[in-house]
Amino acid sequence: MELKPIYLDALYGEIRHFYDNNKQKTIYIGGGTPSILSIGDFEEILSLFSFEDNAEITVEVNPESVNLDYLKGLKNAGVNRLSIGVQSFKNSILNEIGRLHTSEKAIDTIIDAKKAGFENVSIDLMYGLPNQSLQDFEDDLNKAITFDIEHISLYGLKIDKGCYFYKNLPQNIANDDVQADMYLKALDVLGTKFKRYEISNFAKSEKFEGKHNLNYWEASMYYGFGVSASGFFSEGRYTNPRSIEQYIKNPTAEKQFEKTNLLEEKIFLGLRTEKGINICSLNEQFNIDFEKKYGNILKKFDNFFEKTNQGYKLKTEGLLVSNVILSEFLEDC
Repeated sequence: MELKPIYLDALYGEIRHFYDNNKQKTIYIGGGTPSILSIGDFEEILSLFSFEDNAEITVEVNPESVNLDYLKGLKNAGVNRLSIGVQSFKNSILNEIGRLHTSEKAIDTIIDAKKAGFENVSIDLMYGLPNQSLQDFEDDLNKAITFDIEHISLYGLKIDKGCYFYKNLPQNIANDDVQADMYLKALDVLGTKFKRYEISNFAKSEKFEGKHNLNYWEASMYYGFGVSASGFFSEGRYTNPRSIEQYIKNPTAEKQFEKTNLLEEKIFLGLRTEKGINICSLNEQFNIDFEKKYGNILKKFDNFFEKTNQGYKLKTEGLLVSNVILSEFLEDC
């Protein structure tokens, strides 16, 4: 915790140096455990930005680090959307993945969020976890839809090089087929009360679709402030240092942009969404004939695409193999 005031000073300095005071439609304070910050810290961060009317201001919280008074403080500070890292409602599974909260604490946090006055609450759930059966995940889904929440994000377990599970592979971990069954079960259960608007995201109505993430999926520009944060501008994408110590040393260092292929971004991100891609818009923006340029891919995966009034989107079957399909577009961009 002794690094906290030093880190926050660095963060404030970076924002003041790079932010050009244009009004923001959204802000998302997440990554790690933002809820270790005080309410005063949040007030200071938010005071550094200008916002449009009805801007979406989201804070990510972990159940073990908040209580009702804290949530009331966030609401009074101007936060109007919460993202709660539930992951599972089964205590044995929470223990398996090293979570510090219990199912009971997660439920209390959801209830307290409503008591605090939040009208836009999202929870994260994970599937494919160690010793998590299809029935366990179905139980989590059925439990989730009993609460007064507006949004659910789902994340399949992915073990990346460098993470704890990479060197300590757990027993009884779901294979790809089981994860696919879990995802299909989610579409079935959540479909009774929620609408899927992106591969992993479900909202009660269009009003509660995550505006901040929609900005990502539309390949629009955004700032990234803080350690490990990424930003995206016309010059390309930048990522801040992943080490807190390195970040603190020079938070206003010149951004190193990695040039990105915007057409690639538009296709890759657009096909993750329920509405899909608008090929007329792509043809005009990039001076291409989409169906001619990508005709071979469209033919190869014909059974996985659905033609829309504006272009193409992935069918349910296509969502299950989306990584394979999208990688083919990346190779051709």
